[in-house]
Amino acid sequence: MFRRPHRRNFSRNFNKFNSFNKDRKRINEWIRVPEVRVIGADGSQAGIMPTAQALAMAKEQGLDLIEVSAQAKPPVCRIMNYGKFQYQQEKKSKETKGKLTKIEVKGIRLKMKTALNDLKVKSKQAEKFLSKGHKVKVEIILRGREKAFFGLAKQKMLDFMQTLETETMIEQPIKQSPRGFNMIISKKK
Repeated sequence: MFRRPHRRNFSRNFNKFNSFNKDRKRINEWIRVPEVRVIGADGSQAGIMPTAQALAMAKEQGLDLIEVSAQAKPPVCRIMNYGKFQYQQEKKSKETKGKLTKIEVKGIRLKMKTALNDLKVKSKQAEKFLSKGHKVKVEIILRGREKAFFGLAKQKMLDFMQTLETETMIEQPIKQSPRGFNMIISKKK
């Protein structure tokens, strides 16, 4: 009996192949446009020339012809060592990743029975998170019969906001969740 191969495996491999090609730059014979703008090995403009001539120029110097910008008209190609180009690209991407600051969403949980003094302790903790530049998700958990008192739960959250000494802004207003209510606040800029 004949069995068909799983389609799922084919599509997964196909998608991997496509994403692999998106990241790679075209080099040497893979550049198939008739004319390109060439930048020399020293960074000088060599002008617009046929691709075959640019490739011969790169081979003469013992380097590769790398397509830097495919969207330009005509595409921009650079004469340089491909390994060195990859190293520079990787270094540049690591540098941009390092500059990004991660903003985390920290959580503060309240309950209906949380006393005023405990609210102050939790508000100090929230202020510590806000001073570090993080966002704070304040959630109040309702259990059992507490679920009948939505108004009191919202009031408890507003009381918590009043205990905060730093100026805050509400990023996500109070919304109902399956276990109670939550909102996200951040420091005012």
